[in-house]
Amino acid sequence: MAELIYKELSFKIMGVLFKVQNKLGTKYQEKYYQRAIESELIKQNIKYEREKLVRLSYEGESIGRYFIDFIIEGKIALETKALDFFRKSDFKQVLGYLEALNLKLAIIVNFQTPRLSYKRILNSRVKLK
Repeated sequence: MAELIYKELSFKIMGVLFKVQNKLGTKYQEKYYQRAIESELIKQNIKYEREKLVRLSYEGESIGRYFIDFIIEGKIALETKALDFFRKSDFKQVLGYLEALNLKLAIIVNFQTPRLSYKRILNSRVKLK
């Protein structure tokens, strides 16, 4: 069995996510879960960036920009959703974030399912040091 990438940090993040859903349940908009996550990251002294700007370019020309919900300790992208279920486009979106920022791992989480729904997404183009 393969070793989990960023195992300790991943477990800390998952603890934050489970705590947030246990407290808030499944009935709110995405922005409220994000605010609760941010509050918990601060309490647990976990370094993060919120709504990290990513610029998209094509052959050196800027063609757009988007924002990632969280980058945790410069290693893990965290994308939050509040949907009935994950869509294929959600996974593609997160993989695009990983590639744009040259990150190895993302966690996508959905707070509107009866049990917390999450997936780890790996960027095979990035090698760990």
